Amino acid sequence: MNQDSYSSDQPTGQDPLLLLKTLHLLWTKHELGKLKEEIRRGFARLEDPLAGLLAMLESSNDWERKGHSLGYCIITELQLWIKAHPAVPQSGTKLKKLQARVLGMLSQCPANLLDPLISIYQLHTADRNYLLEHVSHLYLQGHYKEAAVLSIKLKLQPDQDVEKMCIPLLLQDKANLVEDYVAEHPELQRKLLQTLDTWCEPSFNIRDITRPYQGLSRYKPEKFNRRVLSKLVFRLLERFSVDPALCPNVINQRHLRTLNYLFYKRFVEKTMTEENWGDHIQSTVGENRWLQEHLVQLLLRHCNVRRAAQWARHCHVPPEMLPPTVAEELQKLHIQDRVEEVTKAKNYESSKKKDYYQLPIPRENIHFLQTWEETLQCWEKVLQPGQVVGVDMEWKPSFGMVGKPRVALLQIALKDEVFLLDVPRLLEQAEAEREKEKLPHFIQMLYSDAAITKLGYGMSGDLSSLAATCSALKEMEKQMQGVVDLLAVDKQLQWGKDSQKVDGLSPEHSHEKKGVRQPEKGLSLLVQHVLGKPLDKREQLSNWEKRPLREEQILYAASDAYCLLEIYERLCKDPESFGLGSDLKESLVGKQSKKPRAKKQLNKQEAPSPSGQIARQEGRVILTSGLPYQTVCNCNKYLKVSRERMRQLVEGSRQTSGEHSAGCPGSPSCNGTARAAVCDTAQPGHAPHGRQAEGVEQCGAATVLAGDMVLQVAAIPPGVLDRAKLTDFYCCTRCGKVFWEGSHFGRVVSQFQDVLVASGDTQSVYELS
Repeated sequence: MNQDSYSSDQPTGQDPLLLLKTLHLLWTKHELGKLKEEIRRGFARLEDPLAGLLAMLESSNDWERKGHSLGYCIITELQLWIKAHPAVPQSGTKLKKLQARVLGMLSQCPANLLDPLISIYQLHTADRNYLLEHVSHLYLQGHYKEAAVLSIKLKLQPDQDVEKMCIPLLLQDKANLVEDYVAEHPELQRKLLQTLDTWCEPSFNIRDITRPYQGLSRYKPEKFNRRVLSKLVFRLLERFSVDPALCPNVINQRHLRTLNYLFYKRFVEKTMTEENWGDHIQSTVGENRWLQEHLVQLLLRHCNVRRAAQWARHCHVPPEMLPPTVAEELQKLHIQDRVEEVTKAKNYESSKKKDYYQLPIPRENIHFLQTWEETLQCWEKVLQPGQVVGVDMEWKPSFGMVGKPRVALLQIALKDEVFLLDVPRLLEQAEAEREKEKLPHFIQMLYSDAAITKLGYGMSGDLSSLAATCSALKEMEKQMQGVVDLLAVDKQLQWGKDSQKVDGLSPEHSHEKKGVRQPEKGLSLLVQHVLGKPLDKREQLSNWEKRPLREEQILYAASDAYCLLEIYERLCKDPESFGLGSDLKESLVGKQSKKPRAKKQLNKQEAPSPSGQIARQEGRVILTSGLPYQTVCNCNKYLKVSRERMRQLVEGSRQTSGEHSAGCPGSPSCNGTARAAVCDTAQPGHAPHGRQAEGVEQCGAATVLAGDMVLQVAAIPPGVLDRAKLTDFYCCTRCGKVFWEGSHFGRVVSQFQDVLVASGDTQSVYELS
């Protein structure tokens, strides 16, 4: 059926504007079902549906709105109607005229209408030169974004100047649109990267580019500088997997920033060893003469002429490239001088060891594993039920270069020994033996075994690097069980201001007086708080891919993993002294385990916590799940406190909060707490009872009763104490939490009415049937 026969079979002559009025009325009444039916009937009655649609769009501004508009509804319904009537699409001169009309509208179209209109009017079949001319016209009018978007939709990029199209977009901070513009065109990606790299050359004047666009709307010149452009280059290199050698200026600038950072770490912070620093300097500078010149200048600024000459000789820098003083010193150097300098540095490093955490196991118990025979012996020891292991990973610092870091060393610490797995070497051997899944399999077994407690610090970063190293481990985080991230524990610890001090000095001033140590942070700070001394982090930024590892690197890597065991043991042994709950061990493993999200049900064969075991033994029903279920102490001894007495305790606590309370017996901190005696036992399933709070002694910010138990009275919101119907509070004698009857209690009672039976004289106390 051709177009003429189709038109003759249909009623013709309806005015599209009258149809638009009808559709608008239905749209305002929100009668979408009738609206869609009328759209289909209306277009069937139009003599030329495509021309009719344009007439409707040209006479209404509604379609220019973003989101779901009447115009969007009409266009999408027309698309569906055209699919059911394939004879409608036109060709020839008539279609070209319609294409010319719709092109004039596209620059004002919301994004969700572009693709439907391009499809309906077959713009991909239009004359390419005509389309390019139209986009050029938009560009000359200053509609740079619209020109770029239309170019992407019509796939015109190969016939355009990528630099010309992208400059105004970058000046308007539309880097994402620039990325989309070159996304499907590798040749344009390379051209754009080369252009951006040219702009990052130190001698290039960026103002030469920006000058013609001074009057640009939404102009953001602060977004157009070498640092921002450099970040864009690295993002593009990574996204499109382009060889970084294509951008030498940006790479050199990044290496120069790395050099400056290394000098800061070594000579200002003094947190890198000489050997570690030297490894990175050598790998960063390489044979690049430009970087070597900058290295010599930095050595002259931070050290002396002799040190600059030593490195110039090490890098084989020609004397004619050196400053005269360095070239002269180069002639005087002798090998013995170099040996003495290294010996002096080693003596200095060894003198500092006493200031840091020391590994408590002998050196022979640290095993560096490079073969699968050795690794299998490690597996047998690690994959034991009930085992507690410290896990850490090391990788070569990227210093902002392209790509995610790949794990170079996997450390696994047991109580008596530490295993250091040479990950690249083991992967290489496994692939040669066509068993490349061996290492991922071992790691998956370790992390998914709920019977083995895995300790880490900042585990998300480690797992991300593992996934980049072994693609088979990308989904491992969802399968993890029995893991404890001590970073999460670290965030829970409420360190007082006094405990932030190092040897009596505040962190911000300790390094100034000692001249060496910077304020501790991260795991090192946690080690200092819990174990007394910080970690020596000077090997942290080592080149962990270089073999053989230095002795300092081996000791650092082992310490990083082993200290997790000591921290965990200390926290579990005495959690209260660190402000943590008494059931720390159970709650930590339960809280940190990553399990598939599913509706939690109690397993009759296995109790996930002591609370569950107690509940089953006593025939109780647990009315909660998740974290409350794992951390509830389930105590059957409570202190009953009247509302007025509790008000006195709370007010006394708040009045003195923040003051130092010397003299509170056995209390590390009395801030907003109360101490209570263990009251008479409340039998399970009955009303918690006990003598009223008597013999209360107010001490500093705390209220002290016999028994040395801290009550968490500061957690009671002020409004609770004003509730007329509330008469008593019940304080747990095991954990110190304060409970009262509130809206949540009422909801639970109503939800579980069938299993709850009233006990006592009032309906405010319940027991399980």
